[in-house]
Amino acid sequence: MAVETLVERAAGMGIDALTLTDINNSTGMVDFVRACHRHGVHSMGGIEFRNGDTYLYTGIARNTRGFRELNSFLSYHNQSELPLPERAPPLEDVWFIYDFTKNPWQGGKGSSAKLRDQELIGVRPGEVNRLLSSRWNRDPDRLVIRHPVSFLHKQDHALHRHLRAIDHNILLSQLKPGQMADESEVLLSPDLLRCAYNELPHIRRNTEELLKDCRIDFDFTTVKNKKTFTGTAQDDRVLLQKLAMDGMEYRYGKENREAIKRIRHELEIIDKLGFSSYFLITWDVIRYSMSRGFYHVGRGSGANSIVAYCLRITDVDPIDLDLYFERFINPKRTSPPDFDIDFSWKERDEVLDYIFKRYGRKHTALIGTISTFRDRSIFRELGKVYGLPKEEIDLLVKDPGSDLNENHITQNIYEAGSRLMDFPNLRSIHAGGVLISEEPLCTYTALDMPPKGLPTTQWDMYVAETLGFEKLDILSQRGIGHIKECAELVRRNRGLQVDVHRVNDFKKDRKVLEQLQSGETNGCFYIESPAMRGLLTKLRCDSYRTLVAASSIIRPGVAQSGMMREYIHRFHHPGSFEYLHPIMEEQLKETFGVMVYQEDVIKVCHHFAGLDLADADVLRRAMSGKYRSRKEFDRIADRFFDNCRQRGYPDELTREVWRQISSFAGYSFSKAHSASFAVESFQSLYLKAHYPLEFMTAVINNFGGYYRTWVYFNEARRWGGIIHLPCVNRSDYKTSIQGKDIFIGFIHVENLEQQVAGMICGERENKGPFRSLEDFLERVPLGLEQVIILIRISALRFTGKSKKELLWDAHLVLGNRKKRDPMRELFPVQKREFTLPELEQSSLENSYDELEILGFAVTIPAFELLKTAFRGEILSRQMLEHLGKKVRMLGNLVTIKHVRTKHKQWMNFGTFLDAEGEFFDVVNFPDSLKRHPYRGNGIYLLYGEITEEFGFPGMTVEKMARLPYRPDPRY
Repeated sequence: MAVETLVERAAGMGIDALTLTDINNSTGMVDFVRACHRHGVHSMGGIEFRNGDTYLYTGIARNTRGFRELNSFLSYHNQSELPLPERAPPLEDVWFIYDFTKNPWQGGKGSSAKLRDQELIGVRPGEVNRLLSSRWNRDPDRLVIRHPVSFLHKQDHALHRHLRAIDHNILLSQLKPGQMADESEVLLSPDLLRCAYNELPHIRRNTEELLKDCRIDFDFTTVKNKKTFTGTAQDDRVLLQKLAMDGMEYRYGKENREAIKRIRHELEIIDKLGFSSYFLITWDVIRYSMSRGFYHVGRGSGANSIVAYCLRITDVDPIDLDLYFERFINPKRTSPPDFDIDFSWKERDEVLDYIFKRYGRKHTALIGTISTFRDRSIFRELGKVYGLPKEEIDLLVKDPGSDLNENHITQNIYEAGSRLMDFPNLRSIHAGGVLISEEPLCTYTALDMPPKGLPTTQWDMYVAETLGFEKLDILSQRGIGHIKECAELVRRNRGLQVDVHRVNDFKKDRKVLEQLQSGETNGCFYIESPAMRGLLTKLRCDSYRTLVAASSIIRPGVAQSGMMREYIHRFHHPGSFEYLHPIMEEQLKETFGVMVYQEDVIKVCHHFAGLDLADADVLRRAMSGKYRSRKEFDRIADRFFDNCRQRGYPDELTREVWRQISSFAGYSFSKAHSASFAVESFQSLYLKAHYPLEFMTAVINNFGGYYRTWVYFNEARRWGGIIHLPCVNRSDYKTSIQGKDIFIGFIHVENLEQQVAGMICGERENKGPFRSLEDFLERVPLGLEQVIILIRISALRFTGKSKKELLWDAHLVLGNRKKRDPMRELFPVQKREFTLPELEQSSLENSYDELEILGFAVTIPAFELLKTAFRGEILSRQMLEHLGKKVRMLGNLVTIKHVRTKHKQWMNFGTFLDAEGEFFDVVNFPDSLKRHPYRGNGIYLLYGEITEEFGFPGMTVEKMARLPYRPDPRY
């Protein structure tokens, strides 16, 4: 049950004191204490300790020090993976309560005299009659009432049984009494509970004394982060000012009055709100990463800050984009600010390691998350505990309305599932949130040790905000990895040093702007998807500001609301529309009356509906799923509509403004966030415009792009690269480049072991190139299976022999041995030479080997594998010349986007490459898609009408079919 529900129910029954003791966790304690505040209930906190299903003892904290002791004790065992001891440790500010019948002294193991001062025995209502004959009757001062509450009502026991079966991954029928709570563990009224102990006034008195001695509370009004960076708040203020002014000279020069004015204004607010140390700690992390040569991108609302820009936390100039600091920090803001810092996926763990070592593992932790039971996961879990076979579970998940699901078991599953919805399921880790606390974090929570290997809080980011923590998001992405690797490849391949941080120069670079405007963005961070390429072309995007806007309106909710198309129309025809209201014109003129950024939502709520900035920001956060209180959201939404009525707005106008707000708020970016993404996009664009082959090689090596790998090899070929199959004398584990020659890395070879690739590269580096097959097999101890893979992918072509000759020789040398002994022969035996007849090996055979092992053909272009010589009536570059005409085109399928229509039918957006390797896009509406569906990867014949939207061509498909390849000659 939710703690709010528990406390509200308890208060309604006249219960004036409650102790929350969840099993082996303290996740709910903060919410519990807040709920007790609201309902006037005396709050106590503790933890029930168990080894598996075995109850050990319950610790109840006398105060916040005791709560910290309990959390530290549990955290130690979570992190060391040691079982909990049968007897509790002696903690100064904790009472430990043992079970009346199962305890360390049971069965003559010891006497009551051995109980420590703060060890007690708990007596349940059903155990009262057994007390007379118990040894504990001789020590009445150690006895207290113990009544665990696991559910509110007896009927909740059925749901509890389902949860316990799911946790144990067993059938409901296999549950044993010791694996679940007893039915009696329901919330009882105080009178009913006292009644059970009428004959035992000493137990009631002991319990009342215990209640008086214990209380837990939290301060919800102060910031909990590390208070200072230098040791004193004054020194923090001075250091931050010094760093900001030094950084201003780096960013703006010495005499920029506007920058000086804004820096002073920000520093005043930062100091007033006590955030100097937060800025300095973030600067310290950035300073460390830069000293290691790591690249980073600072984004999120933090990019509104000029101080962050001067400290090089971000690369977004807030003066240039007219970003206002109050979006990041303002005295009315209801939640703490946070910085989002992206690092390369290869380097993020090293940054986290520094943070934990620099600020101490007792004061530093990752933030946890709590996943809940939702939708399909409910049916899958309940299906298993009812013993349904996988086929029936799949049917239940995919087609719950099927007649085959009409039976008493599925009815039980539906009933249990409806009650299980949104129950907590698993604790996990937030994508990047890190807390650095003034007090040890065990003051507030026990810590888990997930596989990541770093301490993690048991509660989530919402509880962290409630307590007053400002998290620092340390995130990873592959876009930064390919930017850094490209610069390194340019240095090695061309002998040039590239400074990828000269973003202001990139914004004015002619080649960069030409590529941006034409949608030549394949491989570039955030702007390479088919939808984004189309949007850039439609907007004729040739500036940083336009790209910033595009980065926000491409978001799903904006596009689905129809406002993306409206924005493009208004961009091209600025005089063809009317603003909804003069206030909308005043606030949204820069974006043609369309809410493009989260800041626009705040401005409209504030200026149009009269909400104060704090409420406007809460509304924005709630709509984007970052606020948990539905009551608070409803209150502000009601105020929005009430204010609009008071201002005399027509209901139709108010509803339309609300519709636009709700469609944008959930998906749009903050302007600063979009600007940060656009900075990284410009870095990618610059590298691709000037060093395209090194850039595409880096994209291939960092994976994680929008497209599959073969698309990026095609892009490298488009830009003049010569693609080579893997070669034991030229290739590395990752793809490498030498001049214009790009050698596919061993990482792309299906079923080739990583260890084998490492041995090949290491041996070649140490002893030089391989001279022959025999030399290769002599120096690299491989089994026959691995050698065959290398031969089939032509990695031994340097020998000048055909694949069939090499396969013969390999079998001769290795026989059926799984792996060669790495011990070298002291006296090599002269190998017998055989003369083989000439064995034919066609390019088509090679291509089929490549398709099987690499996933794409290199020797022959994909279109040359077709049975037909037809290449389409037109190519991609000719589409605009055939608008309105129905034509046939050939395309190699790249990607499909599935979209569900309002009528719950599926339509698709497809992206293809033509015979010249150029992109073109198609749309398949539901009717034609039913008749002519996609049949997997391959080359398609497409027939349809050529269309155009704002200069971007496409095809509306009427018919399509996948074309057959030439027969595989290997079989």
